[in-house]
Amino acid sequence: MIEVKDIEKSFDGVKVLKGVSATFETGKTNLIIGQSGSGKTVMMKSLVGLVRPEKGQILYDGRDLLSMNRDEVQHLRTEIGMLFQGSALFDSETVLGNVEFPLMMYTKMSWAERRERARFCLERVGLKGADDKYPSEISGGMQKRVAIARAIALNPKYLFCDEPNSGLDPKTSILIDELLSDITHEYQITTVINTHDMNSVLGIGENIIFINKGHREWVGNKDLIYQTTNEALSHFVFATDLFQKVKEYVISNEHPVK
Repeated sequence: MIEVKDIEKSFDGVKVLKGVSATFETGKTNLIIGQSGSGKTVMMKSLVGLVRPEKGQILYDGRDLLSMNRDEVQHLRTEIGMLFQGSALFDSETVLGNVEFPLMMYTKMSWAERRERARFCLERVGLKGADDKYPSEISGGMQKRVAIARAIALNPKYLFCDEPNSGLDPKTSILIDELLSDITHEYQITTVINTHDMNSVLGIGENIIFINKGHREWVGNKDLIYQTTNEALSHFVFATDLFQKVKEYVISNEHPVK
């Protein structure tokens, strides 16, 4: 579990996060959503230590990130998996080499042990047999799955995903969502996903944190979001005609007109 308590962050005198508190639960898909400029990206960067808030606490199972020394931060990073927006694979490395990279960096595994672990992770994301291919030889969806395999190679306690469906077609996006959800539940990971994808919100949003103008304005799940009275959240999630119709359908079936 990750607990955020009253964090504040400013840039050039402008406060971007204004006393935000939130809890990211273990074994659940925790989504951070909000409009561009709302502060959600700064929130994600604060969680992983790329940005340092001026105030507050970020507790990893009781350990305060903002109070850690360099060695403690380095140890914490061995417990964290990262899935970047553009996959961030090494073009000059094979699929297997990409997944092996964090194992070479952060473990003392032998060559054979690294290979075995990397191949297991690739098989887990449905890429058995793709070891010797290069990123340029596989599709965007497959690249994303390689990135997920790399992110879970160290068997992380915490998994951070920045716009995991960016650039993917709707069908592939659903497959990636389902894979992240399955891995989260299977390995009991604290998974935090920063997303604009409303399909993800309504599909796998078990714990959703809505950030608006630097404030945490709403917390709930994919079911409760249909009944929200928060206008900013409703406008953000159900802005398109399609999602508005989905909302109306769900509400009408929960409360049918007699």
